[in-house]
Amino acid sequence: MEEKSIVCISCYYKGYDFMDEMKKLGNKIILITSENIKEKNWPWHAIDEVFYMPELKPSVWNLDHLIQGFSHLMQTRKIDAVVALDDYDVEKAALIRETFRIPGMGQTTHRYFRDKLAMRQKAKDSGINVPEFTPVFNNDEVNTFIENVPAPWVLKPRSEASASGIKKILNKEQLWEALNALGEERHLFLLESFKPGDVYHVDSLTFNKEVVFTSASKYLAPPMQVSHEGGVFRTKTLGRLSEEFKALDEVNTKLLSSFGLLNGATHTEFIRNKEDGKWYFLETSSRVGGAHIPDLVEASSNINIWREWAKIEDALLRAKDYTVARPAEYYSGLIIALIKDQHPDYGDFECDEIVKYLPIDYHVGIVYKSENADVVQERLDTAAEKINTHMLNILPPKDKLMS
Repeated sequence: MEEKSIVCISCYYKGYDFMDEMKKLGNKIILITSENIKEKNWPWHAIDEVFYMPELKPSVWNLDHLIQGFSHLMQTRKIDAVVALDDYDVEKAALIRETFRIPGMGQTTHRYFRDKLAMRQKAKDSGINVPEFTPVFNNDEVNTFIENVPAPWVLKPRSEASASGIKKILNKEQLWEALNALGEERHLFLLESFKPGDVYHVDSLTFNKEVVFTSASKYLAPPMQVSHEGGVFRTKTLGRLSEEFKALDEVNTKLLSSFGLLNGATHTEFIRNKEDGKWYFLETSSRVGGAHIPDLVEASSNINIWREWAKIEDALLRAKDYTVARPAEYYSGLIIALIKDQHPDYGDFECDEIVKYLPIDYHVGIVYKSENADVVQERLDTAAEKINTHMLNILPPKDKLMS
């Protein structure tokens, strides 16, 4: 079997299972990562070569230097695929593919999975509900928007991951103060209506334009709330026969098709508005979900989305077919919280439904699994109460808008 060469790009420590599986499938793995995380426990047994990039600021590399370095790499190695392991690396990988004509997602499509303004415009044009939004390039357009869309609003960075840098705005004066403070970076933000409601995430695998696996879950504490107020992060999977799952599966499939996704893993978020009961698209990304969501998905389905993504990439490289196993039908729950101690004492949490404890310094992290959804909910509630009462450590959020 011919060995294929895959370059994995990651400015964060992640993708262990992906690289391990790719190596098992008979491929050569080249890792490009940030210099400041080279001491992490990467799957060195699976990595054939590694190159380091200095960070200009967190997650940011000099792209000219990246292209120059890749050019030298290409002189003596044939590269078959480039894979972005984190949200922040999607742009880097797309730039490399376009520059060196390597197959995969290019810069036009990548914007729908990275730029929140582009993805909202595309979703709206595709007939998918999105919160009312506007670019903030033009003062008159901003004023027209806030005159017609009642507060509160949300000022969002167009290319940050998760809830990073999001600011809730309550009135016109607060908005203009925030916009003026952005200075030369104002064009990197958008403004949208704040929709109160429950937030959900859909984690999918796509092969040859077909969504072949879907897991849908409900955040019990939305990422924006945890990011800004601290507290306990919780999410739980939905039953595959539930009305919520079916609705999310349908809108997620429509979205990915509209955005032109051909292959790979995606993590997409929707909100169900409390006022009108409708589903609204929030954001998507062409990568595996963060915050240990793959552990949640695997507990409920027995599907490891990192490894399945690797199998998809291998099948594409070798022009093979790919099928995913039928998912198991358990319910699972995930809870993570910042605590005061480096290593938590899990003695008070022991129960039969625990699948694993997540090894994160200064955090409690637990994955639960059961055939009964109510049991998972009960375990998450009990754990949250214990953490809030005895262990929780809340740090003030960093206001990235004003830094």
